[in-house]
Amino acid sequence: MSADAPAVTLPASRTPSAQDRAGRVRALAAHHAPLVPALATVLLMCAPVEHGDASSPGGITPADAASAALVVCCAVRLLRARGRPLNGTAALVLGAPAVGFAVATVTSGDPAASLPGFVRYLQIFVLVPTALVLTLRTVRDFRVLAGAVVVLALVQGAIGVEQYLTGTGASYMGHNIRAVGTFGPLDVMGMSTVVAYGLIAALAMGLAPDADAPHWLRPAALGSAAALLLPLALSFSRGAWIATAVAVGVVLLLAGLRLAVGTMAALAAVAVVLIGGAGIGSQMMSERFASITAVSDAPDRSVTDRYTLWAAATGMWRDNPVTGVGLKGFPAHRDSHASLGLSSGSDTAGAGLAFQREPLLSPHNMYLLVLSEQGLIGITALVGSWAALLVCALRRLPAARRRGRAADCGLLATGLLVWQTVDFLYADIGGPSTVLCAVLFGLVARWALTEDRAAGADPR
Repeated sequence: MSADAPAVTLPASRTPSAQDRAGRVRALAAHHAPLVPALATVLLMCAPVEHGDASSPGGITPADAASAALVVCCAVRLLRARGRPLNGTAALVLGAPAVGFAVATVTSGDPAASLPGFVRYLQIFVLVPTALVLTLRTVRDFRVLAGAVVVLALVQGAIGVEQYLTGTGASYMGHNIRAVGTFGPLDVMGMSTVVAYGLIAALAMGLAPDADAPHWLRPAALGSAAALLLPLALSFSRGAWIATAVAVGVVLLLAGLRLAVGTMAALAAVAVVLIGGAGIGSQMMSERFASITAVSDAPDRSVTDRYTLWAAATGMWRDNPVTGVGLKGFPAHRDSHASLGLSSGSDTAGAGLAFQREPLLSPHNMYLLVLSEQGLIGITALVGSWAALLVCALRRLPAARRRGRAADCGLLATGLLVWQTVDFLYADIGGPSTVLCAVLFGLVARWALTEDRAAGADPR
């Protein structure tokens, strides 16, 4: 090379400085910070609840406190943004139930006694779902929260299985073997509800992962769904079994017939190995299954009480068809509408609680509870909102499957909503697990009502 030739300087490769890395960390933290209260609402349900907290007046669990923080944080962000947070359809679907709650409270014979019920219903069916719709900005956010539900289900399910194996669960047929997780015998439906949510979420994420999803996601998700079959069975909850069977069937059919047949066969094989082949509670479980079809021929005491409570609820509605007896009014009007066949309460014991009689304060049917306490106005607004969510969720699913993007979110939302609407035929809200119902409706509404953002690309 000539001495006069200009030197060629190659650009040095730029390595990220500590300042750049810190900036990316701050941006990542700022993006995920709104998710913290939502995740806390789910994961704090792993914490044991002191007996009586959920049923005592004004009792607040850690998960309830986290859900309140979620709503407050969302409200603060809205005030700062000063924008229109929801479109007209979303505002109508999410806000309509509040009208029924307000009317039932104002027209109640004792509005002061109905006020706590108004706050609770507003929390579960309006405020928390709306806050989640506004908080879950991307598909990734949706999946992170759904993953937290699966983690919660696995933790509670593991505790429930341990309770069965060690005889430290709730009392069932004279044995302390009923799996109830950390919820205790006063909320025997709590663990089965959580486990069913997690099972459906895991199944949906395993059936329809995106093309760029990690390779481990499908086997991990389907394995989790299969593992959750055991604690669900050991909950001895007939309503949860029926709702899960219906929801799983819907999810599998929506995912595709060929995939449905193979997955159903695999789940059935796992169920046989875990429950039948291992002999885990096989006799009691078979008797419990058989009782599902015998409720009209030879019902047990719990079924007889439930029929009596249902009749009492319909009697209250006939006396107050438009606005009902008022929120929290069912216990006060129960005895005047129930027959003498109603027992004084249900027996509860085990899982750290001594034997006691738990009063029957609801009809154990969400639709009849709403009909009796809120009348035609309330049930039309609330059930109409759920029907609109289901229609919107189903309408979005075919397009998501064609694009190969977020189909798992659609299956998850549809499956969870189907599960809840079926389970409400045998249960109603109440107990520390209720706040997870609010999370469910938030996930469903996020998928059904915000198409532009839910289907958008995830920021990396």
